[in-house]
Amino acid sequence: MNDLSFPVPLWVWAAVTVGICVMLAVDLIAHRDNHIIGFREAAIWSSIWIAIDLGFGLILLAWQGGEVSSTYYAGYLIEKALSIDNVFVFALVFSFFAVPDAYQHKVLFWGVLGALAARLVFIFVGAELLQVFFWTAYVFGAFLIWTGWKMAVSKDEEVHPDRNPVVRLVKKLIPTDPKFHGDKFFIRRNGKKIATLLFVVLVAVEATDLIFAVDSVAAVLAITTNTFLVWTANAFAVLGLRSLYFCLAGLLRRFAYLHYGLAVLLAFAGVKLILSETPVGKLPIPLTLGVIAATITVSIAWSLIATRNQPADTADVPATAGTTPADGRGDETTPGPDQPAARGTHGKESP
Repeated sequence: MNDLSFPVPLWVWAAVTVGICVMLAVDLIAHRDNHIIGFREAAIWSSIWIAIDLGFGLILLAWQGGEVSSTYYAGYLIEKALSIDNVFVFALVFSFFAVPDAYQHKVLFWGVLGALAARLVFIFVGAELLQVFFWTAYVFGAFLIWTGWKMAVSKDEEVHPDRNPVVRLVKKLIPTDPKFHGDKFFIRRNGKKIATLLFVVLVAVEATDLIFAVDSVAAVLAITTNTFLVWTANAFAVLGLRSLYFCLAGLLRRFAYLHYGLAVLLAFAGVKLILSETPVGKLPIPLTLGVIAATITVSIAWSLIATRNQPADTADVPATAGTTPADGRGDETTPGPDQPAARGTHGKESP
């Protein structure tokens, strides 16, 4: 599989890795007090992350030229669009477990670390498979098309985070207290370490993201198998996922038809990947960028127009079920047995 190739010195990989670590550290320090993140603060942070993401593309433009920069932007756009789907499911998980608002950022922070690690593994494994075994392009392509179809037709499926096999396994292997204890993932009781409900939520988020990581990485690999570009496109898109969640939490009900656009993007990526191993070859990057931008624009505009008469909660508190005491220590809230299951909005396989 022929693809865009250029030398990336080891020091560049190191510099990007250090930059990502610095950004994570800054974000952690900025939210170390577990305060509730409102819409205004989330919008500011989202703007900062997006500016950094777009700025990295300009660095690539100056360093390697327009084709490399355009390829990065195409991968970044499709990953950013798919990350909105993560936001839907994260909101459902937080609502199901009634996670206090002030602790959601901590869960997402550690969730992002896990997401980055999973994507790094998938990127190198997937890129190597595509380079060595040409037929894997057909497998990945078919998987993306199937995922897109499932997303388009499986709307409003029930979501049961407590039934996720990973979550159930953790509960069996680790003693778990079904309550929140502030922002702690573990507590000690009678000399034994016990997981809190917040840790169970983190496991649910991580398990969910593994599903997203597979199709999102495959979608970017459909654009390029250059591991540096796939990694940076994924990493920069995921870094802003926490702020994106708090920014969109009160607006999710307005994105009623976004899942159709995401389904089209996944199917398009699948077709593009399959065509790359046929006489047609790889589709031009400008065409790919145009399709991605147009699909995202149309699906969001369609959603906003169709739901223009619905009120959008853009207040300074995210629209989730958690409540946080004023003293910031957390509560003992746990989902009751009669609590209805949260419902999906887009057909992604959920926890």
